[in-house]
Amino acid sequence: MKSIVFTGFPGFIASQLIRKCVSEDVEIVAIILPSERWKAEQEAARIQVETGSRPIRLIDGDITKKGLGLKDGDMAILTENKVIFWHLAAIYDLAVPKGIAWKVNVDGTRNVNEFVKKLPTLERYMYFSTAYVAGAREGKLFENELMRPQKFKNFYEETKFEAELLVEQLKRTVPVTIVRPGIVRGDSRTGQTIKFDGPYFFLNMIDRLRKLPVIPYIGHSKALINVVPVDYIIEASIYLSTVEEAAGETVHLTDPNPHPVEEVYRSMVFEMTGKMPKSHIPHKLAAASLALSPIRKALRVEAETLDYLTWQASFDTRNAERLLSGSNIQCADFLETMPEMVSFYQRHKKEKKLHVAIQ
Repeated sequence: MKSIVFTGFPGFIASQLIRKCVSEDVEIVAIILPSERWKAEQEAARIQVETGSRPIRLIDGDITKKGLGLKDGDMAILTENKVIFWHLAAIYDLAVPKGIAWKVNVDGTRNVNEFVKKLPTLERYMYFSTAYVAGAREGKLFENELMRPQKFKNFYEETKFEAELLVEQLKRTVPVTIVRPGIVRGDSRTGQTIKFDGPYFFLNMIDRLRKLPVIPYIGHSKALINVVPVDYIIEASIYLSTVEEAAGETVHLTDPNPHPVEEVYRSMVFEMTGKMPKSHIPHKLAAASLALSPIRKALRVEAETLDYLTWQASFDTRNAERLLSGSNIQCADFLETMPEMVSFYQRHKKEKKLHVAIQ
């Protein structure tokens, strides 16, 4: 029997990974916060009904504690079988304060690292980082680089960089694969997501402005924006977890053919309203406006979102392409699958549980 262990459940990506990993010859184990147990039990039950799988083993724990806060009996379970360990638990909010981001993203990852080093039959450690560990660096960004930038755009980026540094040090002794996703959106085929953040902030804003005679562009930008569907992340990372050559590698799961920011925004406006954006609001004016909490809340947009509109960088994906060669796993085109994304948003935009609390 093999155990596949997850942190970050019942988060969206962890839940989707588990749906794809269930089988008769594996036991799925999720290390969950006690405060998340009710949500985790509900999601685990849904997965079991949908897939017909055996029950998911839910273990109370806390990555911010030594030994992940596990009881001795639970620790014993994870030493009996061969283990693939997926570490996804993190604070992903771009507006997160430094203290909580450091505690979860950096100290939590340090504790997980120490934990997996003690697993006697560890087959693979799959660590979810982010392509945005690059911070404010621009130009072509490579998978084999982990260079400290002069600055970060937010504490999310900074703490994920510090966490990846810790995981990078394990490559000499642990079969680790570091996954760096781009900005994640919902499923390319169904549009399904469980949180309207990232690119959905623009849909929020467009929805609030749709009755205006003209919906403007935000500033002028020649930058590309790298948004990837969750199904690509799921399929590619599971495949990588089974490929021996992926051990010791860092992989950009980013869109190899990203579109310009203004082209994506224009497509969003058209899909939402049936009309094209016109004129431009200066970027500085938009930033000054979003510095005001009432405006952020009214538009349902985090101020940090604007930092990615003018960021001149692209991600090299040659490592990903080499390792995924022959798998037929490809990233769906963002513009071609925009209708599915917008359709899901339109159907569910009134559901408060899907919206991020804007401060």
